[in-house]
Amino acid sequence: MKLAGLASAVLALSLAAPTVVAQTPAAGAPPAPAASPPAGNPVDPASIQALKDMGTYLQTLTRFRTSTSLMGERVLADGQKLLHSASATVDVQRPNKLRAHMWSARSEREIIYGGGTATLYYPAQKYYSSVEFSGSNAELVSELEKRYGVEIPLADLFLWGTPAAPVDKIESAMNAGQDLIGNDLCDHYAFRQGDFDWQIWIASGAMPLPRKLVVTNRADDARPQSVTSMDWNLKPAFNDATFRFTPPKGATKIQIVPTKTN
Repeated sequence: MKLAGLASAVLALSLAAPTVVAQTPAAGAPPAPAASPPAGNPVDPASIQALKDMGTYLQTLTRFRTSTSLMGERVLADGQKLLHSASATVDVQRPNKLRAHMWSARSEREIIYGGGTATLYYPAQKYYSSVEFSGSNAELVSELEKRYGVEIPLADLFLWGTPAAPVDKIESAMNAGQDLIGNDLCDHYAFRQGDFDWQIWIASGAMPLPRKLVVTNRADDARPQSVTSMDWNLKPAFNDATFRFTPPKGATKIQIVPTKTN
């Protein structure tokens, strides 16, 4: 699980200056009681299985749009916390088409990938950079971060359900009951992994979509959190033109610089 990236993605977007259908509960129905982890074993196998089932289902989706609302905490030197927000939409057509639009009060950018070229575009400045690439969406997400330090929101959507997202590193797993996220009844799970505690709300029923994710950084004494809410459209109206970038009038092409570690 790429939890470090999830925990920092909100702040990376909201603070950075530009550089380059689920089931609903019956009326009045009480939430199902939470299941406690087995005695002597902090990892509840059923919670791990729920995570695997969600990943397997996500890998079956060939076309989708997810709209996200992100909130993240930044901790000042004196311990005071500041809360910042950002939003994103991600259009996906497997195996190799993706368009992500990320914006906040401080920054806006788009990533467009149509199976041969990946483009990073800043609408306010009309700057764009393009690199040749021919891999899958999951490979693109990995390479953009590794080569250029560019993160795509909710990159884990491309990893869950694959060998790149092993669950054997999870140190604690529990079922925390059920909650409503929007109109969806969701199963709430809590996990501990390395320096991060994370919670996920997965829609109950035949379409186990992740609807909310909370990550807490325990490596920081202030325990900053990031919160991501996700809405889904499994029948999006986009077409192939969505994944083609045509430079608008007045746009300037610039070179994207690899990170110093490469």
